Amino acid sequence: MSSLSAPAKLVTSSPLLATVAYVALVVVLLFTVVTSISDFIDQRSEVTASANMLEQLDGHRTGAKRNVPGETMPSGSAYLEGATVTIAGASLLQRVASAVSKFGGNVLSTQLDVQSPSSKPGFLSMVASCEIEQPQLQQLLYDLEAGMPFLFVDQLVIQTPTTAVGSQPGKLRVLLGVSGQWRGAK
Repeated sequence: MSSLSAPAKLVTSSPLLATVAYVALVVVLLFTVVTSISDFIDQRSEVTASANMLEQLDGHRTGAKRNVPGETMPSGSAYLEGATVTIAGASLLQRVASAVSKFGGNVLSTQLDVQSPSSKPGFLSMVASCEIEQPQLQQLLYDLEAGMPFLFVDQLVIQTPTTAVGSQPGKLRVLLGVSGQWRGAK
């Protein structure tokens, strides 16, 4: 019993040692409370982020089934229009060129591939070389693939601009391979 009472007697007989022990205990308690609150806040933000993600995913899943006002299907034909393959190819070139210029880009060159050995039957392909700002590139790709007629981006090669130190970043050089289906002459 004397071995257990010796530390207790030392703490009660020395007020400085008792104060140090009390302050250490308070610091440990405060550290535990702060870390617990920090963990709680982190978990709450993760739950909120997961709930937002789930809400978005549910919106995408149910958005396809229901007709929401303000959401419209793109108008026009799903196929490239034209009485001949040449006219349909020109319509493909025009669609891509107008989409590039719509987002502030410049078309440098185009090449139409109407009967290439690698293309699928009924599909017209083209390759366009253009310049466009980086933020507008994603909008351009979305516009091409989500609009009418249905177009598919088969090839995308991006070359970053070489800029001098301290100057504004230039436009990206993009080589864009696009194809669309043509039903043929009616």
